[in-house]
Amino acid sequence: QVHLVESGGGSVQPGGSLRLSCAASGTIFTVYQMGWYRQAPGKQRELVALIEKPGSTNYADSAKGRFTISRVNANNTIYLQMNNLKPEDTAVYYCNADVRSKPGQRPTDFWGRGTQVIVSS
Repeated sequence: QVHLVESGGGSVQPGGSLRLSCAASGTIFTVYQMGWYRQAPGKQRELVALIEKPGSTNYADSAKGRFTISRVNANNTIYLQMNNLKPEDTAVYYCNADVRSKPGQRPTDFWGRGTQVIVSS
């Protein structure tokens, strides 16, 4: 089994910053793509940012220029630095990872339980 644990959420005023962390642990052979998604009340879960094992990244338009995703492969950990936060960034942020648990097994998608981000004055 693989567990993803997010941390770093909280409440912040518009224009503020937060840094989210997500650590993968458990039966891990290789972690491939990792990413952040978010879900606001009454809305569908949406992509925020992705990062591949070699380090290439992909961002939602809403995140470009404000958010930065990074990764430490040795620790199976990713981060999301969020700057210039806006009220519309308010959501539960979920970590996702594509993990091969054992050699020869197909990679499996895992999700964290989420961390709440509230942007409000």
